[in-house]
Amino acid sequence: MTDPTDPTDLTASAGAAVAGPDGRLRCPWALSAEDYVAYHDEEWGRPVHGDDALYERLSLEAFQSGLSWITILRRRPGFRAAFAGFRIEKVAAFNDEDRERLLADPGIIRNRAKVDATMANAKVLADWAPGELDELIWSFAPDPGAYPVPGSTTDVPAVTAESTALSKTLKKRGLRFVGPTTAYALMQACGLVDDHLAACSSRRAR
Repeated sequence: MTDPTDPTDLTASAGAAVAGPDGRLRCPWALSAEDYVAYHDEEWGRPVHGDDALYERLSLEAFQSGLSWITILRRRPGFRAAFAGFRIEKVAAFNDEDRERLLADPGIIRNRAKVDATMANAKVLADWAPGELDELIWSFAPDPGAYPVPGSTTDVPAVTAESTALSKTLKKRGLRFVGPTTAYALMQACGLVDDHLAACSSRRAR
């Protein structure tokens, strides 16, 4: 069952913007858990650049697959500690001992396939030129007016032509756990698209 509070699958919690205790209108999922408020207001949908930063977001979106985003968000400090701050060069140097350490770490999601993919992706990306991941991902950002501004969460897609194309390209380049839905969640979270609702204060503020 899809988690109705998961911002990477907003179609599950249909509704218009909702006023919080401070009177600000927000996307409804932002008020479903206290941890979401700052993430919604300060991070989600704002442009993210830098190879390491995008590798982190891509890795966390992959770990989120099949889970609620709040589960990942609350464990993000643990993930950062376990994966050396998601610095590509450092994770690329992880060995079998690190793999076993990660699989025993209660501060992260101990999914063998996802741990392996995160390590393998770092090894692939370590061979890319500086800035290449950033440039590739952002090359799939649609024109700002390509899609209608969502009025409610039912208007927000889970997959787009751009996310499908991004997914195919990343897979072709050797990355794993980068399906079209994960790719679109990355695009939402990193500001390639702005899926804050029309009445959401975070959309108007930028």
